[in-house]
Amino acid sequence: MYAIAGKKTTAHNDSVWSVAWRKSSRDNCDHIVTGSVDDKVKCWVWNDELVLRHTCEGHQLGVVSTVINHSGTVCASSSLDCFLRLWDLESGKQIKAINAGPAELWTLAFSPDGRFLATGSHTGKINLFGVESGQRETSIDTRGKFIMSVAYSPDGRVLASGAADGQVNLFDMSTGRQLHTLTGHSMPVRSLAFSPDSRVLATASDDGNVKLYDVQNATLSCSISTHSSWVLGVQFSPNNLHFATCSSDKTVKIWSIADKQCVHTFEEHTEQVWGLAYDDTGSKLASVSDDGSIIVYDCP
Repeated sequence: MYAIAGKKTTAHNDSVWSVAWRKSSRDNCDHIVTGSVDDKVKCWVWNDELVLRHTCEGHQLGVVSTVINHSGTVCASSSLDCFLRLWDLESGKQIKAINAGPAELWTLAFSPDGRFLATGSHTGKINLFGVESGQRETSIDTRGKFIMSVAYSPDGRVLASGAADGQVNLFDMSTGRQLHTLTGHSMPVRSLAFSPDSRVLATASDDGNVKLYDVQNATLSCSISTHSSWVLGVQFSPNNLHFATCSSDKTVKIWSIADKQCVHTFEEHTEQVWGLAYDDTGSKLASVSDDGSIIVYDCP
């Protein structure tokens, strides 16, 4: 049964723009990490309720993005202050602070092996930072507009980027070569997600559409337009049965992958919903919003 499993109404003192969820291989804790306009990164533990474990301070401006590595031990955050910071999730201590430089940092994606962090830039480049080195190792020039979203395929072979003009590019990570350009959107693409088997790419845009593409052939499989405003986030469930979307229309929708139909709509937030994150089983989903809250849902 779809239901609310937990909620923190005032998780942050301002809009919450980002959420990530991963079980730690070190202490077996389910970590939920949130980033807010209040400049703070917060680490929560989910154990049938949301418990604040750490408040990570250091950013001087709003936090744009939070991501967790595959082992669930390290979180990365990016901010409007142009800094990328790495945090140890067990201790809450900062591991590293990287000054990315003006206009060179936006949303983040960990490579599946945890060695790199990809982020988009205002100049149309994808920057790859080494987690160990703390340096920008390379850049990929999309020759396009501001890169607002990035995502690695789970098998690590493909990196996708979404731009402010609606263009989506796919790159072969073994060669750095551009594989495909997808031009199905007419407005900014704020979120990208690969299916767990790396075969499907979902794109979410301000044009109100979510599109599903066959990655290998770069063909459009499905286009969905049931949100009444910008689609700000999209995520696949780890069990590959559903995907979820969130929107500035204040809703979270759950979709069946098999028939591409909406199976449930949550209308619990009072402001636009910026981010989504499934737990490792796909039975729980977290959402964050401009209303400052985190909500965790049961998703059978």
